[in-house]
Amino acid sequence: MTAVGTGPSTAAGSARATRPGVGRAFAALLWRDVFVTGREFVPFLLQVVLQPVFLLFVFGKVLTELGFTSSTYADVLLPGVVSLAAFLTALQNTAFPLVIDFSFTKEIEDRLLAPLPTALVAVEKIVFATMRALVAALVMFPISWWVLGSLPVTWSDVPLLAAFLVLGSLVGAAMGMVLGTLVKPNRINVVFAVVLTPLLFTGSTQFPWPALESLRWFQVVCAVNPLTYVSEALRAEMAPDVPHVPLGVCALALAGFLVVFGTLGLAGFRRRALD
Repeated sequence: MTAVGTGPSTAAGSARATRPGVGRAFAALLWRDVFVTGREFVPFLLQVVLQPVFLLFVFGKVLTELGFTSSTYADVLLPGVVSLAAFLTALQNTAFPLVIDFSFTKEIEDRLLAPLPTALVAVEKIVFATMRALVAALVMFPISWWVLGSLPVTWSDVPLLAAFLVLGSLVGAAMGMVLGTLVKPNRINVVFAVVLTPLLFTGSTQFPWPALESLRWFQVVCAVNPLTYVSEALRAEMAPDVPHVPLGVCALALAGFLVVFGTLGLAGFRRRALD
């Protein structure tokens, strides 16, 4: 009688059967990052929330109480502050860990040994940063209610707010991957100082973009900032009486930014991983 199933093809099939699936490996990497964040949740919140909270408190509360801004300015500012918290959290939580992983700790080498395509290792970084950004944005809502005394959000607003926060966070994370893979470690602090300040002040977080018609050059500059479209989308939903960019335009712009930054980020990650 002839023995069956003892050849090389059977051994290879058995190895494939015992190898963990791509989805399982991806989930394991993601759970590892989530677990570490859970252990450092309070420092994480302090890191991502302090700047937006003080921005909201000073411009939306203090200046209003002193009479330097109108009581309706908080409606303009709040969507921008929530957008800022999500976008910058996603950007920073992708860029900084990548710089550290590729240069100092070399932790990225362990991840590249996982049974995943290189591109999916990069995608996991983007997904995790997006999750952290959404937590930061979610925390901003009760804090904003506490600071301002009211919150112009209804349950019917939640689906669109969630969709644009996810989209904006993905763009921020993809942009962070571009910075984290293209910038040299000894230059990252300089680059962030140069990049973050323009992002903060040209992202329409403190003013509606359509109101810049008299400053056309600055309006054009703000139009190049992806944060502008996150701020305007949230403003359209949370303060519809304030002039804003149409939601369709915001969605198309953010989708375009995601394709551009995502492509550049994945290419940069692959290049650094193969070095």
